[in-house]
Amino acid sequence: MKKKKLPIDLNVIPEEDLLKTRLCDLPVTIEGTWVKECVDQLYQELSSKGILFNPVCYWADEWLTPEGETCIGVPFYLAHPRLMQLEKKMMEEVEGGTKADCMKLLRHEAGHAICYAYKLNKRREWQNIFGLSTEEYKDTYKYQRYSKNYVHHLKGFYAQYHPDEDFVETFAVWLTPDTDWQKKYQGWRASQKLDYVDHLMRSIKGKKPLCVKAHQWWRLATLKITLENYYKKRRISLAEEFPDFHDNFLKKVFLSPSLDHAKKAKASVFFQQYRIDLIEAVSAVSSQKKYLIEEILTQMEKRAKALRLEIKQDDIKTILQTASYLTALMMNYFYVGRLRPKKAQKRK
Repeated sequence: MKKKKLPIDLNVIPEEDLLKTRLCDLPVTIEGTWVKECVDQLYQELSSKGILFNPVCYWADEWLTPEGETCIGVPFYLAHPRLMQLEKKMMEEVEGGTKADCMKLLRHEAGHAICYAYKLNKRREWQNIFGLSTEEYKDTYKYQRYSKNYVHHLKGFYAQYHPDEDFVETFAVWLTPDTDWQKKYQGWRASQKLDYVDHLMRSIKGKKPLCVKAHQWWRLATLKITLENYYKKRRISLAEEFPDFHDNFLKKVFLSPSLDHAKKAKASVFFQQYRIDLIEAVSAVSSQKKYLIEEILTQMEKRAKALRLEIKQDDIKTILQTASYLTALMMNYFYVGRLRPKKAQKRK
């Protein structure tokens, strides 16, 4: 006779046991959580605009709206403070972990769901303004930081990723209460997109959706991966977004803290001293923007300081190694939009 499993108590379960727990076994529901309050607020915002459609929300492994579906996947870790704590420890941040950020992401995903529900992306004018939804979602994207063709909503200039994202980011800005988008985006080409979204939403006001397909792909109850393996996969996929991304290079080029009393130059001082020279040289070779190189140098300097690394050889050799490393990163960015290639994401 099989031994009956005891119910999981997220408040007291040891972290070691929690990491061995499968996602599908987590005892979480949306009802009664702070996320449910956010979902209710989303519905209220849609109703105030006369939109007669409320996308169903469910626990998934990440933020997503399955392609062609009219439901919203919300990451499971928002269901309980203990899971949010683990997410913070493993991933450095909790995406959507505050009410303000959660609402931003819900409005974004609601844009996808409403687009599918009313088949907005099939309209010729929509396509003329935003592009074709059939355009391929690439593994990565490069953005123009100062472009006025797109709204600013989610971080990473996400509106520039794909025509669908351009629309839903514009929709999210339009939907956000107390946002004077007419004034904020005055003179921008993005204001024309906002005007169109305003017109478009008025055209579906009070109308029922044309299509409601709510198959909950990647639903939590279907995911048998353990939390431990789930985080291993995510960390590998998003390696360059963690502070320790440059550690392997730094530890090869610089020395660990010495135990003797001989004074050695600090690696962080090296980055400060040759910062401008490295930026100029790598930018000239790679043709990449200087601010991108500067951002990476800042990250490397912070890590070198945190690891208390020291210079182990002459400056010329260190400069050459560092410049070569930066150039390789920049060329990766030029070709694939990331410092290191990653596998394609088939979700939105």
